[in-house]
Amino acid sequence: MFLSYFSRALDAKGRLSLPAPFRAALAKESFEGVFVHPALDAPALDCGGSRLLREIEGLLATMPAYSPEREDLSLALLGASEIVKLDSEGRLLLSERRKAAIGLAREAVFVGQGEKFQIWAAEAFAMRLEAARARARALRGEIGRRT
Repeated sequence: MFLSYFSRALDAKGRLSLPAPFRAALAKESFEGVFVHPALDAPALDCGGSRLLREIEGLLATMPAYSPEREDLSLALLGASEIVKLDSEGRLLLSERRKAAIGLAREAVFVGQGEKFQIWAAEAFAMRLEAARARARALRGEIGRRT
């Protein structure tokens, strides 16, 4: 599983060092590189390995072949994806298009989410984390009222 979050600065060549726990999780899946696609609901990149790809394949398999919904989801999750190779030191080089899409200029945050992880620009992640905590507190209150 991908857990926790880690900040990493872009190096002089624009590379990011993948956190060691995330490299280890990918290695357990025997996946070379990082599967990357734009997140559907956030200015972030969804990333993972073979488990994430299987999850997407499973989701698509539940939809009728050639349906507009399946075609849209396939385009958004697979058509807009790429597999980014890691160098010998565990660094990845995101395309300028990928960095621009999430507003990444100096510092990235790698965020574990179980089966996948996300890459965020640090400033955007800080705002999203605070909003998520507020929603989680409200949800906890709602759950408490239901029981």
